[in-house]
Amino acid sequence: MPASITLSHISWAAPDGRSLFSDLDLSFGTERTGLVGRNGVGKTTLLKLVSGDLRPQSGTIAVGGSLGVLRQSVQVAADETIADLFGVAGALELLHRAGTGAATADELASADWMLETRIAAALNRTGLDAEPQTPLAALSGGQRTRAGLAALIFAEPDFLLLDEPTNNLDRDGREAVIALISGWRAGAIIVSHDRELLENVDAIVELTSLGAARYGGNWSHYRERKALELAAAEHDLADAERRMAEVARKAQATVERQAHRDRAGRKMAAKGGIPRIMLGGMKERSETTGGDNARLAERRRTQALEEAKAAREKIEILQPLSVKLPSTGLPANKMILKMDGVTAGYQPGDPIIRDLSFDMTGPERIAVIGSNGSGKTTLLSLVTGELKPWAGTVGVMTAFTMLDQTVSLLDPSASIRDNFRRINPQADENTCRAALARFMFRADAALQVVSTLSGGQLLRAGLACTLGAAPPPLLILDEPTNHLDIDSIAAVEAGLRAYDGALLVVSHDETFLENIGITRRLGLHGAGPAG
Repeated sequence: MPASITLSHISWAAPDGRSLFSDLDLSFGTERTGLVGRNGVGKTTLLKLVSGDLRPQSGTIAVGGSLGVLRQSVQVAADETIADLFGVAGALELLHRAGTGAATADELASADWMLETRIAAALNRTGLDAEPQTPLAALSGGQRTRAGLAALIFAEPDFLLLDEPTNNLDRDGREAVIALISGWRAGAIIVSHDRELLENVDAIVELTSLGAARYGGNWSHYRERKALELAAAEHDLADAERRMAEVARKAQATVERQAHRDRAGRKMAAKGGIPRIMLGGMKERSETTGGDNARLAERRRTQALEEAKAAREKIEILQPLSVKLPSTGLPANKMILKMDGVTAGYQPGDPIIRDLSFDMTGPERIAVIGSNGSGKTTLLSLVTGELKPWAGTVGVMTAFTMLDQTVSLLDPSASIRDNFRRINPQADENTCRAALARFMFRADAALQVVSTLSGGQLLRAGLACTLGAAPPPLLILDEPTNHLDIDSIAAVEAGLRAYDGALLVVSHDETFLENIGITRRLGLHGAGPAG
């Protein structure tokens, strides 16, 4: 029997009572499936249900085959090693005893003499240069992710369950994961916002508030289908609005005709000559007809309203953010940032950046790239003044705003609206509300407390408060797409495309960099620049 995963009539609600799944049916075969959807829609929960970490409140889950699970974050013991992660610590110890002549004949007969070779091959496939005895606690988050992926490759499960496998990985790490998925021939369910990775899957399953929908093909095919669905939903909405207008027009015409007949009847009655019993019948028929007409008109109006509501809800799910921003007025030839011979770090005698020189002119869009630990965040700290150079000079000749991964410029205890007014004291209430509406914080949504926002909403709120009224000429971003769903990334991209100032961005997301129009790259390789 081929490996398979089948979910039948699954229901599950969060501890706060919010329903994530209701009567959900899904099936997965031996293919690579990307699982996408907005933050909070239940993607990680679905993986936990499949893996058995959670139990459905109703329905059944049938798993045919073995599972290998990579979670977003894993707590490790101080003495836990890569060998422990692979589940081979005992087998490696046996090989060590065999090498020293301490193993028994029975142990030698059961030894896996190719074990070290297979471990090295699995680590090599994820680009991790480490020994099996390396403590997991000594690895960075990205290296630990690579080690986890290598352990899955080593185990050769029928299904991979991967939750954001490229988060916290540098460019080389992302390429290793993409190569792994591209060459994987068993089943896989991959929760990811990495569009480059999703180009290498066989199908996309999208979770929304309306349920789950399956699309054959990779990310590009999925987006083509979604564009067609959006066009169809917009056509349905236009039809529904036309029907609403037609229903209202016909109802008004019917009311006017009935009023005309009633006036004519009253005139005839005033002239006399019509028996009283006939007048009573005419009045009753008029009232009955008027009531029937009103009920018919109300049914038609209700139907048209429901059709329009359904179309608007679908458009709300499908429609990406599109914004128009005030101009920064940044001249093309204005020098805005200059570094000259900069050396800096955190520990004396151990520079992270050495003898770095570069400048930034006008509305350039520069991506700072490099492997983990190469000094990208250190560079941003030098630009913002949080870190002082040991040697050389740093000059910033324009106003700027820094948005880090936690959007720390926002007060988490205040509302989005109050943060906007604090950051933009010159803006009145109308300007504030109009600016927030451009970033999809309309009406009461602008009154949400920042601490209650999802990751995507938080970054969008930061952009709204920074760019909505009087955008600074320079915007600095540190890994803005980490932990965001794809819709949120698309919303951020739309906001940045509409921005006419300069961008200095640290990101490993090549698709994001392309979509925001990066014009130049500054590569870092440890203590020095590379282009």
